[in-house]
Amino acid sequence: MEKFTFDQVVEQNKRRIHYHIHKLNIRDPHQDFFQEGLCALWNAYDAYRPEKGPMGTYFNFIIRNRLIDRIRKEKRHQEKKEAVIQATSTMLSDGNQLRRQETAASLQNIDSLPILDEVFWVQMQTHLTANQWKWIRYYVIENLCIKEIAVQEKTTPDAVKSWGRQVRRKLRNDAFRAKIGWDI
Repeated sequence: MEKFTFDQVVEQNKRRIHYHIHKLNIRDPHQDFFQEGLCALWNAYDAYRPEKGPMGTYFNFIIRNRLIDRIRKEKRHQEKKEAVIQATSTMLSDGNQLRRQETAASLQNIDSLPILDEVFWVQMQTHLTANQWKWIRYYVIENLCIKEIAVQEKTTPDAVKSWGRQVRRKLRNDAFRAKIGWDI
């Protein structure tokens, strides 16, 4: 059996690489996948053993699988890139969004809430009912869950949720926020 130079092998098999690129529906404007196919061809030519089977079949197998591996690698790279973009976007916007219909507005960062300002809380307490104040105190300030508040106040979780809805409704009202001195 005569030994070919790699240049001769490339000339005889570059249509094979283009065939697999086309068959796998790969867009290759910068010839990156063709270069990958050439590397696969080189590896296949170097590792080919005639007793294992026909050279063309072996080339097809190696080239096709190398191109599929490259597609998977590019897809993983793209997914990681999108995940980083998403994480960065979430970090920059604090991930704290209020969504109504088509628009999304960032909510105020929790660090800027006047939690330590006692005057603010006293002012707010004077404008809320007893149950609404309980919801603010336990849910917002002490960070208890709805069920814990319900058990502590000997009521149902639905009642506690209702207190919270009433408070949120009031806090959306600009006039109420002005009364309690909360300027957003």
